Amino acid sequence: MRMSMLRRAVPLLATVAAAACAPVGPNYHRPETAVAERPSAKAPFVSGSEAAFAATAVPEDWWRLYRDPVLDSLVQEAIAANTDLRVAAANIARARAQRTITADAREPQTELGAGLSRALPSAQEALMPGKEFPPLWIYSLEASASYQLDLAGQIRRAIEAADADLAATQAAYDATRVTVVAQTTAAYVEACAAGHEIGVVQRALDLQQRSTELTRRLVRGGRGSSLDVTRSTAQEARVRANMPSLVAEKQTALFRLATLTGKPPAEFDRRVAGCHEEPQLESAMPIGDGAALLRRRPDVRQAELMLRAATARIGVATADLYPKIRLGASIGSGGLVDSFLARDTFKFGLGPLISWEFPNRKRVRARIGMAEAEADAAYARFDGVVLTALREVETALTVYARDLDRRAELEEARTHAAQASRDSQTLFRAGRQGFLPVLDADRVLISAEEALAAQERRVAVDQVRLFLALGGGWQSAEVTD
Repeated sequence: MRMSMLRRAVPLLATVAAAACAPVGPNYHRPETAVAERPSAKAPFVSGSEAAFAATAVPEDWWRLYRDPVLDSLVQEAIAANTDLRVAAANIARARAQRTITADAREPQTELGAGLSRALPSAQEALMPGKEFPPLWIYSLEASASYQLDLAGQIRRAIEAADADLAATQAAYDATRVTVVAQTTAAYVEACAAGHEIGVVQRALDLQQRSTELTRRLVRGGRGSSLDVTRSTAQEARVRANMPSLVAEKQTALFRLATLTGKPPAEFDRRVAGCHEEPQLESAMPIGDGAALLRRRPDVRQAELMLRAATARIGVATADLYPKIRLGASIGSGGLVDSFLARDTFKFGLGPLISWEFPNRKRVRARIGMAEAEADAAYARFDGVVLTALREVETALTVYARDLDRRAELEEARTHAAQASRDSQTLFRAGRQGFLPVLDADRVLISAEEALAAQERRVAVDQVRLFLALGGGWQSAEVTD
């Protein structure tokens, strides 16, 4: 009978012991009601059905799609030397150190102490008033060791939170890397686009100067009036007025590119200074789908890791409802220096120390409530980051597609304007019309060229913004010691 009862009791005791050693507080799992779990969040993008997009995966080194060696080298320089990335890397090192400190709590804690002092005993304290004691040399030596039994799992939950914090810091580094790569590419694109527009303005200026000179010759030959010269000169000045702002834009982009790559503005890349054409994609932009986006975007990953850390801290706070048991032992020696390490100077202690905030449960419950509120806030932030990521991609897709449409219309307008300019020149040379229609046709052509160049810059910048929204360029960014 006793053996039968014992066999039944052993599993029960084992179950109770296992329950007692399980960490308190909720185990993290992504909430079923999270926005990231909705089918619409994982589906193909609503705005991604255009011919300009491909449903293939976004490459981690998306800037290489431009096949531009100068851009490739600039991005690598930025990754290696950018100051924001250096700050993010230092934050990872700090988070690793904090995780080490947190994990150390599950190891035995040791302490050594030693002291030597010159002391004069108090006759009053010794209940011997009036007696004079000589100054004495007193020493003390002590060594102690202690170990906390993590019965409620408080240390394990703290380590879980520290692990999530460390991973979130890595995700923050990845997000910074995505931004730095996009900013570097955008600065390069804008420098090249400004160079392109400067070239367009220069060609327009050359055209207008030739027209002005032709008008002067015609006036001298009796086939025009001084008003035609004035009008052509005025148009020449209008075209020339666009040049200073474009030069400033290009120089500004060069300075920004230098600082992004960790250099003073004066050390801007001279190769980029000679760039006069935006980098072009040779195929449709790869965009993937919503599910891939949420796996790829570092800010989404960071937000969920922060939610995981906040959930673990609920367990840290809940563990204060239960007693804490610390096993400890100490040994030491203390007394007069003349009796150093004598038998009667030794002391030791051994035993458990139990602490429990039992009378202060209201305070503990309040801390649990704070931790739960922080987890609720982290959950809301996670949903917000997911919604923002999806919105940014859909917006970038829409803007890019419509800007492509506008570029196509402007290309057609430029083609017609160029034909009209040629026809007007032919009619003027044949004496079938005056010079004013020629000026009007040239003005339309110049405006069409400038508008198309500006739109090509916009399209190139749109591409970078879309890649930034898609979160490409972080997969190989892990920072190690």
